Amino acid sequence: MGLAVIATISTVHAEDAGNALSGPGSTVSVLTEDAKDANDVLGIDVQKSWADRKAKIKENTGLDFGIDYNVLGYAATSSAGRDSSASGSARVFGQWELLGRDGPNSGSLVFKIEHRHRLDSVAPVDFSSEIGYAGLVSSVFSNQGWRATHLYWQQNFAGGRGVFYVGWLDSTDYTDVYALASPWTGFSNLAFQTGSGSIGGLPDGSLGAMLGGFLNDNIYAATSIVDANGDATKPFDGFSSLFGDGETFKTLEIGRTSGADALFVNNAHLTFWQIDEREDAGTPDGYGVAFSYTQAVGDSFLLFIRGGWAEGGGSLYDKALSVGFGYSKDPSRDLLSVGLNWSRPNESTFGTDLDDQYTLEVFQQWQVTENISITPSLQLIKDPAFNPDKDTIALFGLRLRAAF
Repeated sequence: MGLAVIATISTVHAEDAGNALSGPGSTVSVLTEDAKDANDVLGIDVQKSWADRKAKIKENTGLDFGIDYNVLGYAATSSAGRDSSASGSARVFGQWELLGRDGPNSGSLVFKIEHRHRLDSVAPVDFSSEIGYAGLVSSVFSNQGWRATHLYWQQNFAGGRGVFYVGWLDSTDYTDVYALASPWTGFSNLAFQTGSGSIGGLPDGSLGAMLGGFLNDNIYAATSIVDANGDATKPFDGFSSLFGDGETFKTLEIGRTSGADALFVNNAHLTFWQIDEREDAGTPDGYGVAFSYTQAVGDSFLLFIRGGWAEGGGSLYDKALSVGFGYSKDPSRDLLSVGLNWSRPNESTFGTDLDDQYTLEVFQQWQVTENISITPSLQLIKDPAFNPDKDTIALFGLRLRAAF
């Protein structure tokens, strides 16, 4: 996906808030992108009949769905423990338009069911502790097993200029997003994703609600409240967790864009967040603000500067700053991205007297066939906070996605 978001959202207007406010990793965005014809490297499409069948189902019933399988593997040049890591994820996701189909105020059921499983002795989500890094070198490739990442109702209103979600939400779908934020197709390190690592909690599969929309053609706003203790592997526990414990994660974002057709590429926004103390998890309450500025340059470059500040809340960093760019000559075929991050580990999360860290991530994505992409990557971690004997650690990665 990545810079292909530019092409994806080029037909989105302020009257389509339900689509425009959904980040590149959201179910709605993934379905839109997968339906596009890709100018793949090999020019191979062995699933045309299957794609045509899905399109017919959508036309007849309003159900748009997809299936994919994703793999990420790492090898590190140095580690206090294991020096390799790998995980896979099988996903079934969809949007079923049940009310007002094709109208501006439509209502849809959105779902994403996954099985995340380890393919090595350590999953990438847990690999940071092996190499002594205060952060997440991957934010989604874990060993959780079955999980419900999305299961919510999406209701568009006000002629499509507003949208309301209620159900089990992934807060990273609508919080501090930009074109390269998806951990499935963009940067892998959380330092280049939502909040640049400075937002505490970031629940997914959590019971709650989000309200957002366009105040005019250029200004948008979104606010949300979800269960801070949401567990996507046990979604229905969310009722007792949210209404029993009452510990919540809240966001408010306001931003400006050149237009809804460029929401994630020509954009400046502030995201305010607050999280309650989580008694069982042992994390303190906290709050903070994240900022993002992205600008498309011509048809090929996307420049970004992003960061955040936090006070407590269990965030990885209490200060972080990320800069970089994405480049693509053909958004449906290839994407090169480079990001550089500076971070100060959060004392309330990791303890005191830890050094600042510097992280460089470079990845090159190729759409090999119509349905298969591969993404080799390199992460250079300088001054890993929990491995002071090492000046720099290199992390070589390879990601694969097969969509059906």
